[in-house]
Amino acid sequence: MKIKEVIVVEGKDDTTAIRRAVDADTIETNGSAVSKETIEKIKLAQEKRGVIVFTDPDYPGERIRHIISQAVPNCKHAFLPKDEAKPKNGKGIGVEHASPESIREALKEAQWMEKEAEEQIRKEDLITAGLIGGGNARERREKLGIKLKIGYTNGKQLYNRLKMFQITREQFLNAMEEVLQEEKR
Repeated sequence: MKIKEVIVVEGKDDTTAIRRAVDADTIETNGSAVSKETIEKIKLAQEKRGVIVFTDPDYPGERIRHIISQAVPNCKHAFLPKDEAKPKNGKGIGVEHASPESIREALKEAQWMEKEAEEQIRKEDLITAGLIGGGNARERREKLGIKLKIGYTNGKQLYNRLKMFQITREQFLNAMEEVLQEEKR
């Protein structure tokens, strides 16, 4: 599978994992302190071929994603569920631990984040759905992020992520229904 866009990853191990899964070029940020030079490379890649940001599903990965989104608008974003980014034996979490199948699926589902979006889901909806506050809110957010292919977020960022990806009220309600059905099993 050949990927036209340049994939932005955190490090060389991520590049190795990407290349095991697909034929693609990467730019490595080399950690969460994304340099001006790296941002310039990403801008050029976005202008020429397009960019897919594919960072680890953890706080540093989200921080890198945010820095790039602010500096280089209109990038696509690929998300990997946390359970698919864990090593079989050991600690840590990252793209480098994902199977080639998981990487291909995440890249296939890559989406654009939109800055300005019409509000379809209110913050009150998130509270009512048990996504903010409560005993299993974190678990519900994680499952919702997988179903909507928008990645995991904390309660504060979920609302923004739903708006950025222009998730409709219907998509949100359908995904929440699936999450709640799974909880009943």
